[in-house]
Amino acid sequence: MAAGSSNYWEDLRKQARQLENELDLKLVSFSKLCTSYSGNSTRDGRRDRYSSDTTPLLNGSSQDRMFETMAVEIEQLLAKLTGVNDKMAEYTSTPGVTSLNAALMHTLQRHRDILQDYTHEYNKTKANFIAIREREDLLGSVRKDIESYKSGSGVNNRRTELFLKEHEHLRNSDRLIEDTIREMQHLDLIQSSPLKEPIKILLCGTSSTWQLKNQRRNRVLPWKRTEWLSYHVCQLEFPV
Repeated sequence: MAAGSSNYWEDLRKQARQLENELDLKLVSFSKLCTSYSGNSTRDGRRDRYSSDTTPLLNGSSQDRMFETMAVEIEQLLAKLTGVNDKMAEYTSTPGVTSLNAALMHTLQRHRDILQDYTHEYNKTKANFIAIREREDLLGSVRKDIESYKSGSGVNNRRTELFLKEHEHLRNSDRLIEDTIREMQHLDLIQSSPLKEPIKILLCGTSSTWQLKNQRRNRVLPWKRTEWLSYHVCQLEFPV
């Protein structure tokens, strides 16, 4: 086909318009597929009562396969349209069509804008679909964990109850230990009181005096003396 033929240009424009129409239809279907993606609930082939009657009866696997197929088809159409636009750009640079160059360039720019819009729409829709699918996969994993927890709730509740009881026992033991330590500290404070030494000196002196006057106290019964010493020793070791 001759490069300078006007029929060649019209043929390129016809190919471009045909590809653009196909892309437009594919992108509409592609967008509907992404919008109607039912996620994890339909992956198991189930539809709840809140699902719309217009929602396609497709499970997640079918939607994924259709998504991949349509993505390949759209990418192929975009590649073909890019090739046609390149041929149109090449035609406009042909020396024999300089008189019509302004009109041809306007038409070429229009087709380039359409190609750019379709490419942007495809990339945006594809990215949204992937984001929705990843989110639904994550939510599906969470749902499975919840169901698994509910199915074993009896065992889990029993384990939780035992754990709480053990925790309470530990807390009671801690309180008992703390009370014991405080009592010991209080007793040690009393035993280490500054008054202890003067009292011991006083008792020692009293004991010496008592020994010197022992002969005078022969009339005191032995158990009386023992009782008196026991009383002072107890007062020394266990002060009130």
